[in-house]
Amino acid sequence: MMNTKDKILLKALELFNEKGYNSITTRHIAAELNISAGNLHYHFKHSEDIIKILFGELTLKMDELLNKMKKLEHATLEDLYHFTASTSEIFYSFRFIFVNFVDIVHKIPEIKLQYEGIHSSRKEEFLLIFSGFQKNNIIRKDIPDFIMDSLIQQIFIVADNWLTHNRLILKLDKETAVHHYTLLQMNLFYPFLNKEQQTLYEETYIR
Repeated sequence: MMNTKDKILLKALELFNEKGYNSITTRHIAAELNISAGNLHYHFKHSEDIIKILFGELTLKMDELLNKMKKLEHATLEDLYHFTASTSEIFYSFRFIFVNFVDIVHKIPEIKLQYEGIHSSRKEEFLLIFSGFQKNNIIRKDIPDFIMDSLIQQIFIVADNWLTHNRLILKLDKETAVHHYTLLQMNLFYPFLNKEQQTLYEETYIR
């Protein structure tokens, strides 16, 4: 049975995703759960305390996903697609963080510092993962370092901002959005795939 603290976190995530970080207070969350504000504040003094935990949960889910990728000895194109799709699913589940990120880091500098640290470590993890794809002849081995660095930056930019783009421009539902933006991110890899992998990609994901 879910305890009160977990119920608060789950409801807060739901409300933040639906109405935005700036529109929801601890009183809104308490009212939705039919508990007193005092009961909620026993577990979380401020909404910022809830955000910190939710950001931590997002980070942990991505750590687990990346660790699985790093452990693959014979990574395939399908593994790359599954990783990208799983990342999109996770990000959608915490979409308010990305849509409201500028406001969040302004109010919670601790998250800004964590994000900066994560950004640096993620780059090293992606380089390691892509190295594995090169060893398995999925990605070409003749890619210059500066191009690989740019590719990783492009991935981060798209991954961190597609939810805002969807909310403002395409307005796709969850399933359609995850599929569309997963392919959009996968298309970044296409020029760097070996010829046979490009053919496999087109046959599997495009046609």
